[in-house]
Amino acid sequence: MYLQVVCFMAVKSVSIRIEEEMLQKIAYVADYEGRSVNSHILVLVRESIRKFEDANGAIAQEVPSAENVKPGKK
Repeated sequence: MYLQVVCFMAVKSVSIRIEEEMLQKIAYVADYEGRSVNSHILVLVRESIRKFEDANGAIAQEVPSAENVKPGKK
């Protein structure tokens, strides 16, 4: 007997303001890596979160995103 557990995370959409030159460069790198711009940005965000958690410990999953956009330093 096999039990398959599937966990779905809600996918949210955000808008960002970005300089045209930076967007063009991200698009270039994304294309080079065989990704869409959106996928490439997600890779960069995941890397940033991983580095932060490696240095500071895991971020609690229950942190409401609307509650605090920029938490104070510890």
